[in-house]
Amino acid sequence: MGTIVVGVDGSETALAAAMRSAEIARALGDSLHVVSAVTSDKKSNVRTDGTRWTITSLDAAENTLADVVTRLPTDLDKTTAAVTAKPAEALIQEAERVGATLIIVGNKNMHGIGRVLGSVANDVAHHAPCDVLIVKTT
Repeated sequence: MGTIVVGVDGSETALAAAMRSAEIARALGDSLHVVSAVTSDKKSNVRTDGTRWTITSLDAAENTLADVVTRLPTDLDKTTAAVTAKPAEALIQEAERVGATLIIVGNKNMHGIGRVLGSVANDVAHHAPCDVLIVKTT
């Protein structure tokens, strides 16, 4: 049994990659590690009814993870991580940390100018510590 890593950012294409990752994980009997990254952990202070709350970018990433996890099959073994790093770096670091056997990314920005300038999929494919599968999400 291995671990598959997939990244999500709240977009429909990332959700499509996560759903495909869940299918593959179930077929292989693997667990799924869902990662959401923010480039910096910005903080905002909010006041409601005299109560002061501090909301961070990592809170938003954790909310994204919670939303995605509720859409995944309930019988799938899954873990999550909200990480402060560039998306490709976060996926690579988490794959190393959990000993992943596969990273699955979507093909967003793999064509046109995005292909020239780079994309998460491109960066992961060149630096991953394990196999990488790029799924069609667009």
